[in-house]
Amino acid sequence: MTLKSSKDTLTLDPVAMQLVNRVASGCLLRGQLRFEGGLLVQGELDGDLQVEGCLVVWSGGVVRGRISVTGDLYLFGRLGAAGGRAEDSVLECQGMAYVSHTGVSTGTLMARRLQLYDGADLQGPFKTLKRGDNLPVLQQLQAGRPSPAKGRPT
Repeated sequence: MTLKSSKDTLTLDPVAMQLVNRVASGCLLRGQLRFEGGLLVQGELDGDLQVEGCLVVWSGGVVRGRISVTGDLYLFGRLGAAGGRAEDSVLECQGMAYVSHTGVSTGTLMARRLQLYDGADLQGPFKTLKRGDNLPVLQQLQAGRPSPAKGRPT
């Protein structure tokens, strides 16, 4: 997979990134979901989501809700609802968050590191997490809330 602009090229290798889960275009999944391994979203996800690996939100893909990512985030699509409130979608990424020129975030984005490409659209707040920062979404998912159902959509 390659996304190109006039200045930057970002090439993704799904095998090396262990993208073993996929939400295909036209699909909508809602609820408490947990994905072991990387996840490619070309459709829509909405709810309490845990991704143990990398999360790639492809152009046209949408993620909404409370999202925890243990790997890197690649945002080519949308985080949050169009015109939505920032607190309605909160994503915490323990790795690097890459936001491409097609990426749009109306939600709250928190990551250890942030890489914006020319044209990236951050409408909601963002924060870079420091070592030792609490990860509120991850803590809420682990404490008191029921464990998300394991999912491996193909």
